[in-house]
Amino acid sequence: MELGKGYLFEARQKRFTFDADHFFLDLVFYNRFLRCYTLIDLKIGKLTHQDLGQMQMYVNNFDRHVKTEGENPTIGVILRKDNNDALVELTLPENANIYASRYQLYLPSKEELRQKLQEWTEEDAPPPLKTD
Repeated sequence: MELGKGYLFEARQKRFTFDADHFFLDLVFYNRFLRCYTLIDLKIGKLTHQDLGQMQMYVNNFDRHVKTEGENPTIGVILRKDNNDALVELTLPENANIYASRYQLYLPSKEELRQKLQEWTEEDAPPPLKTD
């Protein structure tokens, strides 16, 4: 699946070493339009606060040691199989550039996409106007 316009692939399994500990970030992209790095970590199991902390460490490392003057702050994305929105909301500060989202192994059918689109449209629709 496509990320969108302007994304350039930089690394897969990017290794970070802090003291004697090695960490591996799944994917690193750079967006030339947004002028920032996008870090993606894929999680198969349940999302934990340790996963969020690890992504924060990756983002901090890029912001402090990799990005150059004039570039925007790094964005961290955690794609996970299971939803745990409450954990994400409680763990991350409101202004964090880290996002967690659910992924699917297979694309949904046309009917599932139509149903989701209808649900989203209904959620965003303004309340009906009262007429007298």
